[in-house]
Amino acid sequence: MKNPNQIKQLLIAACVVIISCTALSFSNIKTIEKKSAVAAAGADPLPSWNDGPLKKAIIDYVSKVTTSGSSTFIPAEDRIATFDNDGTLWSEMPTIELEYAKLAFKKMIQKNPELAKQQPYKAIIEKDKKYLATVDESVLVGVILKSISGTTEDEFDRSVKAYFDTAHYVIQHKIYPIQDATYKPQIELLEYLRANGFKTYICSGGTIEFVRAISLKFYSIPSEQVIGSKLQYTFDETSHKIIRLGKIASICDKAGKPVNIQWHIGKVPVFASGNVKSGGDIQMLKFSQTSKYPNFQLMVNHDDGVREVAYKEKDNASLNASAANKWHVVSMKNDWKTIFAIP
Repeated sequence: MKNPNQIKQLLIAACVVIISCTALSFSNIKTIEKKSAVAAAGADPLPSWNDGPLKKAIIDYVSKVTTSGSSTFIPAEDRIATFDNDGTLWSEMPTIELEYAKLAFKKMIQKNPELAKQQPYKAIIEKDKKYLATVDESVLVGVILKSISGTTEDEFDRSVKAYFDTAHYVIQHKIYPIQDATYKPQIELLEYLRANGFKTYICSGGTIEFVRAISLKFYSIPSEQVIGSKLQYTFDETSHKIIRLGKIASICDKAGKPVNIQWHIGKVPVFASGNVKSGGDIQMLKFSQTSKYPNFQLMVNHDDGVREVAYKEKDNASLNASAANKWHVVSMKNDWKTIFAIP
């Protein structure tokens, strides 16, 4: 039988072995984590983007503003990125919210048949793409807001989600679920920015509740990080719920975008992305340039008529502003290896 001293020495030895094994285990974990980080760093963060000056500029920018200790470093709390939605994150020909609004239009027109003879209701019903491509976005937003009022927020949210469960979108004469109308390169860009400490927001000319209903599922952006055009609300004393009125509180388009960003975030975005169509994103990108930090502006140009729809502005305002302010322009035709996440 071992004496107490021998037992004590054995216990100490056992503890040393356990501590050594535990340290070795943690060391192995750290080695694995380090290897994983290196592997992740070596992977292409934007695989759907063609290699070229624009892709390099994005990666270089993210690298320089996230390198601790550098003069270009941006603190994580100030890494704010804002993206338009229609034509920037998903296709807008036709505008998806307009497709949803047609259901509400039918009910509204049944109550007032004379509306069917007036623009833009007439163009929406008849699918007049020529008219819809040139009309000011604020006009369409106003019609949408008017047609989808009169419900509680819960009712509207359920209605939108039910629509997306069954709705389809036509891409180059083929029918796909609407989620396939999102741009794969932009989804990758959102993920890349978030992986590097950026907080991503949607700043849409569309209605805020419509985009909130799908922002998490489609873009991994929570509803509280969605900015958009708004209806006026009222609190119903009977149901204790918020009711959507048929009056516009704010149009989040053109000069309204920086204003809504200030209301919602209270900070200037250091990364902002919009698209060519109506000039609606110019002011948001200009606002981004006022940041005290290094900043990046990205304008999506719809110049690919084979894989998507090619269109431009009559006054070329967005591309002119991009050239004048030295913004980065995405050529969908040349910069994106693929556009949609579909075969």
